[in-house]
Order: sequence, then structure tokens, then C-alpha cells
Amino acid sequence: MEITTEREALQCHIYPVETQGNYKYVVVCSSYEGKWLLSRHKARDTWETQGGHIEAGETPLDAARRELYEESGVQDAELYPVCDYLGYRGKGATCGMVFLAVVHRMGIMPESEMEEVQVFEVLPENLTYPLVTPLLMEEAGKLRKTLYQETGA
Repeated sequence: MEITTEREALQCHIYPVETQGNYKYVVVCSSYEGKWLLSRHKARDTWETQGGHIEAGETPLDAARRELYEESGVQDAELYPVCDYLGYRGKGATCGMVFLAVVHRMGIMPESEMEEVQVFEVLPENLTYPLVTPLLMEEAGKLRKTLYQETGA
């Protein structure tokens, strides 16, 4: 019998950027040297994007920059809004904003809940949010491709 955790059961709907409002979370899909940069939490053996709660007084962009640094050590990156999402499981739902971070330089990860960061050509199978991360990364990948074509970055 396979057991599904709450994280594994999380699903989402994607909407155009800045159409949902009342944001509670940010998700940062990070690209470094053309690969995806994912973090691994100390309490899990799965990989995830950077992100988390928007704190009081923060804009979604502020929260995305903070979470990117706290969960990967990245300080030198350009962030672009990608889309809004509605995350849900069962009857509960919450809104968030997704960003693409084009990382220019890696830094040292601060002491946090994250154990490590790693780059991936393709998403690994062992994702913390297997029903959500591929969808959000696909949307971020579309923007990444457009930016690359425009700038060669």
C-alpha cells in the first residue's frame, strides 16, 4: 500500500501573473548556467524549488529574493514574475506567485532548514511536490527560453 503525504497530494492551477492577488507564498524556479537549481531540506530526501511564506510588509518580489538567498545562498540573480498559482489539497487552497531567478553567481548558503543545493539538467524524480513542481517549472522554462533567445543569457 502506497502512502501519499500531504506534500505529495498538493496540486495547483496556474493563472496569468498578478491576476490572483492576496498572495501567501512565493515559488522561485532558479536557473543557473542553463540548468535548474533545486534545494534539499534537512528533514527530507527530496528536491524542491526555493520559496515560502510572504512575511508581513514584504512584496512577493521581496519574499522571493529573501527565500532564494535563505534556501540556496544566491545573492546575484535577476528575478522575473512568471505566473500566479492556486495551490490546493482537499478543500484548502492558497494563492502564490511564481518567479524565475536567473542566477549569475552562486554564494554560500546560510544556516537554514536546507541541507544542500544542486543543479539538474532535468527535474529529478524525487521531488517534494511532484504534482506541482513540474507544472511551475514548465511555466518558468517558457520564460527562460524566451529570455535566452532575447539576450543569450
